Amino acid sequence: MTFQDVSHFAQTWGLVYLIILFAGMLVYALRPSAKKKFDEAALIPFKED
Repeated sequence: MTFQDVSHFAQTWGLVYLIILFAGMLVYALRPSAKKKFDEAALIPFKED
């Protein structure tokens, strides 16, 4: 795979790939079943050992 191949891929399909990846991360983070996990993770700095 040459630099030209990578450059051509990034120019044609790279943006589409990143948009799909971002949408997937949003779905993962905003699904209702993940709320408890993220709420617990947000409180970690305030917990005392």
